Amino acid sequence: MRKVLIALAAILFLAAPVSAMELEAPPVPESGEALMPYDTESFWEGVWSIVCGAISKLRPDLADGLRTAGSLVGILVLLSAVKAIPGTLEKISEFVGVTCVSLLLIGTSGSMIRLATDTVTEMSEYGKLLFPVLTAALAAQGGSVTSAALYTGTLAFDAILSSLVSVLLVPMSYILLCLSVVNAATGQELIGKLRDFIKWLMTWSMKILLYVFTGYMGITGVVSGTTDAAALKATKLAISGMVPVVGGILSDTSEAVLVGAGVVKNAVGVYGLLSVLAVWISPFLRIGVQYILLKGVFGLSSIFPAKQTGGLLKDFSGVMGLLLAMTGMVCLFLLVSVVCFMKGTG
Repeated sequence: MRKVLIALAAILFLAAPVSAMELEAPPVPESGEALMPYDTESFWEGVWSIVCGAISKLRPDLADGLRTAGSLVGILVLLSAVKAIPGTLEKISEFVGVTCVSLLLIGTSGSMIRLATDTVTEMSEYGKLLFPVLTAALAAQGGSVTSAALYTGTLAFDAILSSLVSVLLVPMSYILLCLSVVNAATGQELIGKLRDFIKWLMTWSMKILLYVFTGYMGITGVVSGTTDAAALKATKLAISGMVPVVGGILSDTSEAVLVGAGVVKNAVGVYGLLSVLAVWISPFLRIGVQYILLKGVFGLSSIFPAKQTGGLLKDFSGVMGLLLAMTGMVCLFLLVSVVCFMKGTG
């Protein structure tokens, strides 16, 4: 009965004679409100303002990350010095190194997983508030059939994404960390294979969903247009390099956002795009700092005789990469969805 009432309310809402200009986007979530520009009429100026604001607030996370990286390098140096002492038991020293690295990183990794989870949830909830407004705006311009189809598709993908993150990716992130620590401490082959399987499952779950989404966009033809070739190439390279695991797939979809940015003139659409970016960018940069620093320490670990400890650093940085992929995937899904809605209301 509840679903029937919701469906009837949606039909009445879409059928109401409302102008697209009368509609207002929902307020920006608290986490992104401080980054929103005062002027939301220009998309690219708004993006620049959001990026500058997010970078300016990144200093505490960068300082904490550098302190952690310095501590990790110190552990590697001490471990190497201990191993150089004649008669030292190598397994015991390696175990101590793995324990120290685990204690140092497990808290940070847990907080980054919670940050990514909260960000994905917040973006998803904001999308649920924004999409009905965009649907009504498109219907008000005479696109009732198109708006209904897009609304159904976006809700379906949003539900799948939310379930994928909460049911699969988040629990498996914790499992992956635990398996990585146990594997580094014991060196058991079975644990290592199970860790690799969990990572493979998480990676391909995101890739398959993105392939389905980009395929849906291509089949429906909702994304079309032209944009500056140099800007498109630069954006694709940036996305492909910044986002691990699914960066290549996301970069192929970036054309939709670039094309749509030039097409979307409606205030609701521009405001919606900037709101999604404002919520997403700070957590993405915070996780990205941890990812880059851990990758750097892992690269440095190759010069020290600490194979198991170095492998653990690689695993922790891999989890950070999966979190970046998770948040980047949800963000681009929302951006493309907003563009698809608003192309008909420009």
